[in-house]
Amino acid sequence: MIADVLAEATSRMDRAVEAAKEDFASVRTGRANPQMFQKVLVDYYGTPTPLQQLAALANPEARTLIVTPYDKSALKAIEDAIREIPNLGANPTNDGSLIRITMPELTTERRKEYVKIVKTKAEDAKVRVRGIRRQIKDDLDALKDEVGEDDIARGEKELDALTKVHVEKIDEALKHKEAELLEV
Repeated sequence: MIADVLAEATSRMDRAVEAAKEDFASVRTGRANPQMFQKVLVDYYGTPTPLQQLAALANPEARTLIVTPYDKSALKAIEDAIREIPNLGANPTNDGSLIRITMPELTTERRKEYVKIVKTKAEDAKVRVRGIRRQIKDDLDALKDEVGEDDIARGEKELDALTKVHVEKIDEALKHKEAELLEV
């Protein structure tokens, strides 16, 4: 019983760490990266559609990204969606068959701003992990009638260790992203 609850905790915390890493990937660094556009929704015939479903993304150079739509009629909608991305600072150019995005060079001030954004995302992820810990602890407390208090205490210690490991994973991902952002 306790092992099942802890397995669920591990699974949920792993998903929270992966979600944090995906959030980090969406923050722009000095290089063009197709992952920055993974959460972009394009208004395609009145339906918000992920950009990856409408176009191929290629990265021919360090600061250039090429978006090739599968349906040429979606070109304008894709261009508008890219233009509306906050904190991108790029101006997409449309040549009638594809969209070319050249990322401007990041200033030191802008890099520090992005580091703050990533730290906020990391803190949100840690809050999610701690929220999962709280829910799982409540689940363990509900098992007191079925198992002994010693087993519950052991389970809580394992839960605390799990929480610590997952928070450290988030901190490690944050450290890597921060180094990537500050790299000139």
